[in-house]
Amino acid sequence: MSLISPEEINHIKESNDIVETISKRIELYPKGKNFFGVCPFHDDHSPSMSVSKEKQIYTCFSCGATGNVIKFIEDYENVSFMEALKILADQAGIPLSREMIQKKGNEKNEALYEIYDVSFKFYHNNINTALGKPAKEYLKQRDISEAILKEFGIGLALKKHDMLTKLLMNKKFDMNVLMKSGLVARNEHGYLDSYYNRIMFPLWDLTGKVVGFSGRTYHGEKDAPKYINSKESEIFKKGELLYNYHRAKEEARKENKVIIMEGFMDVIRAYTIGIKNVIAMMGTAVTREQALLIKRMAKEVILCFDGDKAGEKATLSCSEELLKVGVTPKIVHLEENLDPDEYIMKYGKERFLGKLENPLNVMDFKLSYFKKQKNLSSEQDVAKYVNDVLEELTKIDDEILRELTLQKVSEESRLEIGFLKEQLTTKKAPPKPTETKKQTDRKLNKYDKAQMYLLYYMLQSKEVIRLYNKKITFMPNEQYRNLAFHISYYYKLYGDINISSLIDQFEDNRDLIRTLGEIEQLNLKENYTIEEINDYFNAIKEYNVKNGQAELQKKLKEERDTKEKVRIANEILALKVRREENDK
Repeated sequence: MSLISPEEINHIKESNDIVETISKRIELYPKGKNFFGVCPFHDDHSPSMSVSKEKQIYTCFSCGATGNVIKFIEDYENVSFMEALKILADQAGIPLSREMIQKKGNEKNEALYEIYDVSFKFYHNNINTALGKPAKEYLKQRDISEAILKEFGIGLALKKHDMLTKLLMNKKFDMNVLMKSGLVARNEHGYLDSYYNRIMFPLWDLTGKVVGFSGRTYHGEKDAPKYINSKESEIFKKGELLYNYHRAKEEARKENKVIIMEGFMDVIRAYTIGIKNVIAMMGTAVTREQALLIKRMAKEVILCFDGDKAGEKATLSCSEELLKVGVTPKIVHLEENLDPDEYIMKYGKERFLGKLENPLNVMDFKLSYFKKQKNLSSEQDVAKYVNDVLEELTKIDDEILRELTLQKVSEESRLEIGFLKEQLTTKKAPPKPTETKKQTDRKLNKYDKAQMYLLYYMLQSKEVIRLYNKKITFMPNEQYRNLAFHISYYYKLYGDINISSLIDQFEDNRDLIRTLGEIEQLNLKENYTIEEINDYFNAIKEYNVKNGQAELQKKLKEERDTKEKVRIANEILALKVRREENDK
């Protein structure tokens, strides 16, 4: 299947202004001729992303993230190049002339995706057969309607132990890949299904592809674990995924609010009462990658975990990770140790919605958590409580929330608020993750500068590209050499230079994109003189001559043949003459 044409790609890109597109997702502020915002691709607490309306590109001056409008959508939405194009085409009302291709870059895992797709269809079909009636009845009793069953692709692994294995083997999938998928196991009798006699809940990656399953018992078996989840594979890594992300992201953006729960049944139950901006951690501790994903979903984040001790600990842990990336969550605490699924089933939609509309701020939750098992009549317990709260306040950026919390603690502890503020200022906030040091911050010698400055003006001017093609045969630094080659090749193809379109030629070459970002960060003066450009050429030639001499000197030292030594010595002399001529 042929790819979409470069003309169509450019048309889609030109129909989506980068400033407008990015500003729908993060807040941008005008500064000079560019716009700035908090970078969504790293733990950024101050605007370090620059967006150029003129060049139609963005660059983060901290982490180096760089790209055009397509690249931004790819990375922000966690989708492939073609899926990003589809989003932008829909945004601009442009019909695509070709069917979307499968996720770019997944070729090596294509078989795994296919295996999970076949398995998903197999399980979902099973529940709609006569053999699936008991499972359907069980779900009906749990108030899971036919519509919800279809929406979440709930299926069934039947009692026979090898039905899926036979189907997959008949489709000629490689046995090694089948074993890698975790859907097929092996014992002394041969190959068999990993799941049987369980209701199957599909688990998706961020783009909506099935990459795993959670199988649940429904006959009340005492010895078997209630849930069995797929083992991690090349396409299923729990720490990088969020359950229901692909469905919830648009709803969360519309509402500017996302609700996070612990388990997928909580999410499914929320859907039954019309709450769709909801995701789940699938019972795992939140990772930094997940926290950054959540940060991109919506401004308001509500944690609604289980109401038991384990749920409180998970709430505390998740809020810590979110605070590290600059998100201050709100908390819904459920009584009677209930999880959201149980709470909704017991108390109904209205009471649960009331909980969501009146969440606790994160510090009120922590005050309640730290007070547990403490006697505030005991000076020792009061001291421990106050120190715990002050430690937590060092992580909070919201000054109003800090002030309100200090007032509450002052009343509870009978300590003067001025004293508490003094104690707070003496406590050091935990160090924030070290941001990636800008490559341009490193000490540059004149040869590095010559290459970088030359590349900067090649990206601005056809004249400089033509001079480069005429005068330079070799750029010493490999990453700069690669970028120069792509700029020169782009000019050869199109007779012009356009940074936004040049990025499309890089495809998934992260090194090239990073190098381009490094050059863009230089922010040199717009106008150049031919004398300056010639100075860069001369510095590069000087380096090449010096480097060539050094290599020949090394060869001369190691050479044993007299004739070859004479030839190398003559070559060194010729290079020396060239160098002297360059110096004139």
